Amino acid sequence: MISAIRADGELFLTMQQTSFNSAGIIKFLKELLAAIEGKLLIIWDGATIHRSKEIKSFLADGAAKRILLERLPGYAPELNPDEGIWHYLKHVELGNVCCRDMADLGDKLTAAYQRLANKPEIIKACFSQVGLY
Repeated sequence: MISAIRADGELFLTMQQTSFNSAGIIKFLKELLAAIEGKLLIIWDGATIHRSKEIKSFLADGAAKRILLERLPGYAPELNPDEGIWHYLKHVELGNVCCRDMADLGDKLTAAYQRLANKPEIIKACFSQVGLY
């Protein structure tokens, strides 16, 4: 799963059964471009997948007109507002949850995400905690 958060408290999440590859990342970026007007600032870590030839080509083919990428320094989770989101989901919304299988985990994560999506103050606090809001 990957997520995106907006400083105004809106949350976007996508899940899939397999690990994300460049095609999955590009699909998610296209979904964000369709859902959000104007320019997007994407802050992400230095994962190899974020620097792939496919991602660079996607940006060069026009997406860079609306997407500005900022890479976090290595090993700096304290600068990433998404870390606060995942911490909240794991320790508050999904604390002590036991799942039967991966499908059940997906259902419970989706429900937890929907609950969190209705709490923009929590999402804004994750930005504030890293000094971005």
